Amino acid sequence: MLFGGIDIGSLTAQAVIIEEPDGKSARLKIHTKSIRVKPDPVESAKEVMGALLKDIGINWEYMKYVVSTGYGRERVQQEGLSHDNISEISCHGAGAFALYPNVRTVIDIGGQDAKVIRVGPGGELENFVMNDKCAAGTGRFLEVMSKTIGTDYEKLGFLALKSRNRFELSSRCSIFAENEVLHYLQRGASVEDLAAGISRSMADRVMALARRVGVEREVMMTGGVAKNVAVKAELEKKLGLRIVSPSLDPQLIGAYGAAVLARRSWRES
Repeated sequence: MLFGGIDIGSLTAQAVIIEEPDGKSARLKIHTKSIRVKPDPVESAKEVMGALLKDIGINWEYMKYVVSTGYGRERVQQEGLSHDNISEISCHGAGAFALYPNVRTVIDIGGQDAKVIRVGPGGELENFVMNDKCAAGTGRFLEVMSKTIGTDYEKLGFLALKSRNRFELSSRCSIFAENEVLHYLQRGASVEDLAAGISRSMADRVMALARRVGVEREVMMTGGVAKNVAVKAELEKKLGLRIVSPSLDPQLIGAYGAAVLARRSWRES
C-alpha cells in the first residue's frame, strides 16, 4: 500500500511516498523527490508527485491516501491531487516524531517563515510559535545576505566556520542588516567573518521564537536552513544541547510528515 505527502514550499516542492509491504515483517520503504517550485502550487504538486511516481513505476491511482501541506495545500486538494490538506506545523511535527520518537521540539526554518513547534510524548502538537511577517530569521534572509557578500547560499555556513573574528550585526531588520554588511565589506571585512556574523544573527532571531514556546529535549531542525552548519552550531551553543540530525533530508520532513498522517488517516477511516 502507498501513502503520499506533498509539501509545496516557497523555493522547493517535495513529495514523499511511504510504501507499506504486504508482509508484516517487511520494513516500510520511503521514496522521495524534490524540485524547484513552479509559480502555481498545483503545477508544483503535479510535477513533483508525478516525477516520483514515474521514478518508482507506479500510477497515481494506486495511491491509497495523499495529504498536501505548505503553500496552496487547499488548492492541491481541490484539484484532486490529495485527499486532505494539513498545516505544515502539524506535518513537520509528525514527520520529526515519526523519525525520532524522543523529539519534543522542532525548529523548522523555511524560505519565508520560521516556526518552533512543541510535540508531546505521543507526537501530538502541544504548542508552536511562528514568524511569517518578516524575512529576518528565514531562509530568505540567508539568501539575500549570501548574495550581498558574494557567495552561494549553500556555502555560507561552511564559510562561517572558518571565521576568526566574527562581526556582530546590530540591525534586526533584513534591509538594514544588508546595509550593515555592505558597510563592513567596504571597510575590508572578510566574507568568512561576515558569514559568521550573519549566521549568529539568524540564530538570535530563531532563539527569540524558541524562548516564547519553550524548548524541551530532544530538538530537531527541519527545513532548508537545517543544512546550514553554522546556524545549527550557533543554535546548539545557545540551547546548550546537541540538535538531532534527521535520517532524511531536513527539507523532506514536512512531506514525510504529510505521508505519515496520510497513512494514519487511511487506517482510521
